[in-house]
Amino acid sequence: MFDHVTLGVSDLEAARRFYDRLMPVLGLPLLWANETMLTYGIEGGQDFGLQQDEGAARHGTHVAFSAPDRESVDRFHSEGLAGGGRDAGAPGLRPEYQGSYYAAFLADPDGNRLEAVFHAPAE
Repeated sequence: MFDHVTLGVSDLEAARRFYDRLMPVLGLPLLWANETMLTYGIEGGQDFGLQQDEGAARHGTHVAFSAPDRESVDRFHSEGLAGGGRDAGAPGLRPEYQGSYYAAFLADPDGNRLEAVFHAPAE
């Protein structure tokens, strides 16, 4: 888990369209926004922010979010695609990482790499 993560984005409105669909799937609603920032997360806890940054360097930022179950991983992927993200790995098991590692991967509109992962074995 993380305390907070902030990514620089070149188009805050495009980022908002993408993340407004994606983050609630993981139980992380929009907590606050202003002209240059958006923050999603857990009230009084961990958060994930996006900040307008015209010069943001894109060097393969990767953020993995914990998902509550496999269905949420699937929804994370489908909502991300519907919100303008690019597929970077369909939902499924990743035994090369660990036997019950179930994950999906996306690239957001700025090319940041995102993952949702659930670790428990299937019932």
